[in-house]
Amino acid sequence: MGLDAQVKMRDHSASANEVDLRSVLGAAILTDWRQAMIARGFGWNVTVGSFSTGIVGGGNGTVLDQDQPELAVAIPTGTALIPLRVQVSCHTPLIAADEDEAEILVVADRTQLADTTAASGTVETPLNMRSDKIGGCPCPVLSAVTVNLSPNPALSMELAHEVINADVNGIAANALWGKLSLDYQPISPPFILGPAGFYVYWGGTVAVDGFAAVDFLAIPSSLVTGLV
Repeated sequence: MGLDAQVKMRDHSASANEVDLRSVLGAAILTDWRQAMIARGFGWNVTVGSFSTGIVGGGNGTVLDQDQPELAVAIPTGTALIPLRVQVSCHTPLIAADEDEAEILVVADRTQLADTTAASGTVETPLNMRSDKIGGCPCPVLSAVTVNLSPNPALSMELAHEVINADVNGIAANALWGKLSLDYQPISPPFILGPAGFYVYWGGTVAVDGFAAVDFLAIPSSLVTGLV
């Protein structure tokens, strides 16, 4: 068996250009499967918040409201979403009372498709993680949801959670907050097959504003079921 054939067997889908690159470098190139998917146009990026202006978390501006997430991704039948990175940064909120709390939550609804109509929030256009590819994300995305989604999201799979509490040390002038941020980059990410939903929340007992940058793969479900 020739070298080119061996490389194709090892990579399963090496293109002619990939084989040529290996030949030029004189060695096999072992690519992480996530990067391979991104190279083939399956990677997507979406952001919440603009430049230095974040959005206020919580459906009512404070406590988390599971029906009004800060980011909602609809995963249709026939598509699988694989989260790569969820990075959320929140401004430190003003303390109103001792033991105030603020939190960030990343979850999946394993059974229901998210409602991503424009009437519920801001429609986002995910960017392909290959800069030469434009549009075409199979997963509709909504941010800054201010109207209850229907059906209501079921928080059936918690993926990441960060919480901070305030301590006023007896007087408000000595109030202390921790840093509220979350960087979720799973080593073994879940495969969330549609119909399903993927959600990001932040908020607390006081108003919390923040930003998010989310990277995910959206691939045909058949590529997942074919592994079984």
